[in-house]
Amino acid sequence: MAIRKKIPMRKCLATGEMKPKKEMIRIVRSKEGEVSVDLTGKKSGRGAYISLEREAILAAKKKNIFASQLSAEVNESIYDELLSLVDKESK
Repeated sequence: MAIRKKIPMRKCLATGEMKPKKEMIRIVRSKEGEVSVDLTGKKSGRGAYISLEREAILAAKKKNIFASQLSAEVNESIYDELLSLVDKESK
């Protein structure tokens, strides 16, 4: 009898879908208020998850979801970095 390992699930802020944590990317706000992309998923601070899909990132940018969720100013470069990550994944 095999023991099934629990897969951690996270909710995408843009789409509202529940997906495995490994399929998503984390955006984190540090105690100093600096917002950055957390590729490891282990940085300390308040985190928010988004799907690695171009449409989800563009929707988050349009609605300014991260700024409201993390209570911090989110620089345009964060969205650019996310879009470049999606482009790398699709290749």
